[in-house]
Amino acid sequence: MDENPLDSLHLGSLHHVEIWVPHFERADAEWGWLLAELGYRPFQKWEHGCSWKAGVTYIVVEQSRALTGSTHRRTEAGVNHLAFHAGSRENVDRIQGLGADFGWFVMFEGKYPHAGGQDHYAAYLVNTDGYEVELVAGD
Repeated sequence: MDENPLDSLHLGSLHHVEIWVPHFERADAEWGWLLAELGYRPFQKWEHGCSWKAGVTYIVVEQSRALTGSTHRRTEAGVNHLAFHAGSRENVDRIQGLGADFGWFVMFEGKYPHAGGQDHYAAYLVNTDGYEVELVAGD
């Protein structure tokens, strides 16, 4: 059987990430703003969920009926944060500077932009529900 070249092109890349949230409307606004700033576009929408897509990857936020808790704790077992390529240092600075107006607050403020080390330029943000993102400049 011949291998489809498209299969190997995306091998190992993320197909999608699904984030269960305690308050859909708030998550829609907060994640929607951030993901739009990073080049994602609205993809799907349903009563208690939606998604945004960039390239072959999409990100879902959903207030699932199967949700068993109402609090996200990034310091407990599970995913700690999502890290995104955010373009130039100027773009990282711009998004970080606007974030609080859209529900994303600076973490490690005294160490910005090198909280991840001297050779790593990034903004670490946390939203109202405690989800953390890292916006990484450059390659």
